[in-house]
Amino acid sequence: MAAGGGTSSLQLPCVFSPKSQQYLAVCAQDGRLRVWNTDSKTLHQEYVPSAHLSATCTCIAWGPCRTVKEGPQRKKRKSEAGQVEEKVDLLAMGTAAGTVLIYSTAKGALHCTLDGGHSGGVNCVQWHPEDSLLYSGSEDTNIIEWDLQTGKARSKWKADRAAVTSLCVSPDGKLLLSAGQVIKMWDLDTKEIYRKFTGHSTAVTTLRFATTRPPDSNGLYFLSGAAHDRLLSVWQVRVDGKDKNSVVSFTLTDEPQHIDLVTSSNKEEAVRLAVVCKDGQLHLFEHFLNGPCKKPLSPLCTVQMSDTKDSPVPIPLLAAALGADPRTVMLAYGNHLQPVIERVTATEICWNSRAESIICMYTNVKVPIVTSKCRVLVPGLPGHQAPIKGSSQGSEKRKKDTDTKDMSIAERLGEIDLSATSTDKGAPKGTASLQTDNFAVLLVQGLESNDNNILNKVFQTRKEMIIKKTVARLPLYAVLPLVEEVNFELLVSSYRAVVMVRWLKAVLMHHTSYLASLPDLVTQLGVLYHMIESRVKMFHKLTKLHGKLYLLMTQVATSDSHNAVTDVDHTAKLVYEEGKCVFLHYHALCSVLLTFCFPSGFVL
Repeated sequence: MAAGGGTSSLQLPCVFSPKSQQYLAVCAQDGRLRVWNTDSKTLHQEYVPSAHLSATCTCIAWGPCRTVKEGPQRKKRKSEAGQVEEKVDLLAMGTAAGTVLIYSTAKGALHCTLDGGHSGGVNCVQWHPEDSLLYSGSEDTNIIEWDLQTGKARSKWKADRAAVTSLCVSPDGKLLLSAGQVIKMWDLDTKEIYRKFTGHSTAVTTLRFATTRPPDSNGLYFLSGAAHDRLLSVWQVRVDGKDKNSVVSFTLTDEPQHIDLVTSSNKEEAVRLAVVCKDGQLHLFEHFLNGPCKKPLSPLCTVQMSDTKDSPVPIPLLAAALGADPRTVMLAYGNHLQPVIERVTATEICWNSRAESIICMYTNVKVPIVTSKCRVLVPGLPGHQAPIKGSSQGSEKRKKDTDTKDMSIAERLGEIDLSATSTDKGAPKGTASLQTDNFAVLLVQGLESNDNNILNKVFQTRKEMIIKKTVARLPLYAVLPLVEEVNFELLVSSYRAVVMVRWLKAVLMHHTSYLASLPDLVTQLGVLYHMIESRVKMFHKLTKLHGKLYLLMTQVATSDSHNAVTDVDHTAKLVYEEGKCVFLHYHALCSVLLTFCFPSGFVL
């Protein structure tokens, strides 16, 4: 049967009920819990928590099937007395306030509230398969074992130095997996560490046991997925303890958001796995777990939903569930407010051969007709379209201006010349213009790959119009990473604050409605708000200091100008020497007397 479990807080919770997949529980952006009936495709129940705005739902998990008393019923016959029907009833919801809400689908109301245990937000919840116990992991680095009969904490222990982001209980209920970045396996009887595994470089978002074999047979396996990691790792619990590294890896197109699997009970039975990634694609795997495998395994087939319009637009998948029948898959796609639920059927080729796509194998999925006149989405910015290259005909001539080719990131960065302006009248015709759609594509690629070179190239522009148009063309999923990057730049480099404030202003102008719909907006923008508030408080004091310094420097400059003394010329205007002066005077007197007495001339 498909394994049930909870979803992490890194995305909006969305999970099918175990066994029959009769219900789909979704927590949307408005903080409300909606339970959809997968058979009738209608809304079954809706629950609004009292603190759904301040304490949003971060994770949900269905409890094990149990016998439910739904009120007065008719007296059963003797043949029906031994047949007890078990149904899905309880649903655990972790909140950002540190409480756990237990909702009953049979009653259509809140069953109980588990509070007073965590001091931070709850990241993950996991049910015990047999006993009425629930485990929760929180930002306060603690794990709590809750007793549903008393509604109180049964035990509490510190799991890691960092936050606990994922939990999973073994099928026999004796072991518990917990992870932040390092994966630990706990003995639930003693609450001590049984094994420790390397884990991932980022926060682990998913933990699942892949087999139901005992740990002392070298046949117990589990898998893990992490944020910003495109590999699912499979770990083996060995008797000799040499199990710190993963043995098998599954390749994905993006980080996993929802995982469902069918466990294996022996070596001859394969593990079937369905993974929904962040990019909205579904990957199906099948593998016999029997020791290590060096090469990462590719999916057997991949599902990408799209509409049937002239320009096909991809529709993101939210969740998938595998049933007992290997040819059927339950899919939920669209948006979280009103998802579309569909049970599709695949042929036997899907699980027995490696195919490029499973879309053509589903009977209920329409395949869009692609011709030479159609326009399809290319990788990069959603909505950035390019024509499909059709068959060349003699009557059709291609214009020289429309002859384009795909450019790499290096070529696009090379064409961006921030010093040259294409709006100058004297600019040559061959100068590449600075296009805002290229900026938007580069910005999205830089945010996804966390490439500082691309981000620096884009953030260096100071033109208001280019910044506004670039932000307006951004997809919604890139808005929050852009805000986080702007926040980081403002904190790290203060000299770039003038430019980064322009980007922040453009984001608030174009995407305010989207930011206001985020449930954890306060936590996302809290650091930015406090930084702006602290700088505004210091602005008045800095203005006073600037005025005093300006007044002081002006007075110093004025006093220096009055007290300044011009340079004195020390060259002597008249040199008086006593002996030379008497001789000169005597010689001059004799010359005058001789001229007067002998006017005709006299020679000595």
